[in-house]
Amino acid sequence: MKATALLVGATLLVGAAQLDGEALLDGGAQNSPRVAMLEQAGWDAINENNLPVASATFKEAITLDPKYAPLRLGAGMAAFLQRHDGDARLHFEQALRLDPKLPQARLRLAMVVRRQGDFQEAIRQLEIVAAEDPADEAARETLELWKRERELHERMRLEVGDFFTVSFEGPEDAELAATALESLNKAYWRISDVFGAFPPKSVPVVLYTREQFRDITRSPKWAAAAYDGIIRVPMRGAGENGEDLDRVLAHEFSHALIRSLATRNLPTWLNEGLASVLESDDLAWATQTVAKAGALPSLGRLAQPFAKLSGGDAQVAYAASAMAARRLLDDAGGAAIANLLRDLGEGIDFEAAFLHRIQRSLSEFEASLAQ
Repeated sequence: MKATALLVGATLLVGAAQLDGEALLDGGAQNSPRVAMLEQAGWDAINENNLPVASATFKEAITLDPKYAPLRLGAGMAAFLQRHDGDARLHFEQALRLDPKLPQARLRLAMVVRRQGDFQEAIRQLEIVAAEDPADEAARETLELWKRERELHERMRLEVGDFFTVSFEGPEDAELAATALESLNKAYWRISDVFGAFPPKSVPVVLYTREQFRDITRSPKWAAAAYDGIIRVPMRGAGENGEDLDRVLAHEFSHALIRSLATRNLPTWLNEGLASVLESDDLAWATQTVAKAGALPSLGRLAQPFAKLSGGDAQVAYAASAMAARRLLDDAGGAAIANLLRDLGEGIDFEAAFLHRIQRSLSEFEASLAQ
């Protein structure tokens, strides 16, 4: 069974990019038509996934009106979505200094602080969000989830390797942690060599029981592991057998490497397809699944997350994605795909980046899959 990438607490970010500058005007008065125009243009650029333009637009607006808090929120969102977490945190903190009640700013600050690994501060910020809006059930539920995760991680032990840190609960799991670290190191060199790229920093890994994994990640029942900036694996279950463990960890490390190259605008079929191909050389499962399924979903349909699919539909989605990714690797090579991912991370439109890096249009590539 394939694993899925999942953002813990992502319900708080639903529609995060679909914001409108006009909805944020209670964050401080601004009367300049030029600033108003830039503010709306900045949010439009975010909604269009043109993040570098959004960052530049909000920066220009801030120079004209440095005390207008919603501009800091917009700049923070553009940085957050590009995973420029230091800049995002600074912008959100500045927005809150200008207006402590600004909608969305504290919520985003909690998210970026958590992504930086500061659980205590993330929980403190989310406690304020929940207190200021008792009707916000998503914030309250996520707060309780984060607190349970913090309590669990505080009693975990840590195994530190050259490229990974592995957290596990007790001495009885030390051997499993050592096995996981050995498997991850093999995956690191093999998969990084395909792309000619390496993660910029150590990748955190957490080993859970099956029950802990379900509680913390809220992933579908068919998921074998998850990656949300942390590789999360239920070791007491499907992950304990050596070959299965190698596949699962290689799959999740692939997600970590892909995420380091493309922070946003990544179609699910490409993300999951590459991870499925790179977990093992054996794609017999995908070939058999595709043959049995007959009609396959289009790449357009496979661009959306798989998390809500049923087990059978998810298998078909992963299989079709793996076959597409295998063809892409065979046709273009890992270096070209790495450059495609970097383009996506910079906010370049997927079809334009695909044509530039793969030297054929996306529609032509998809048509070739049926041949």
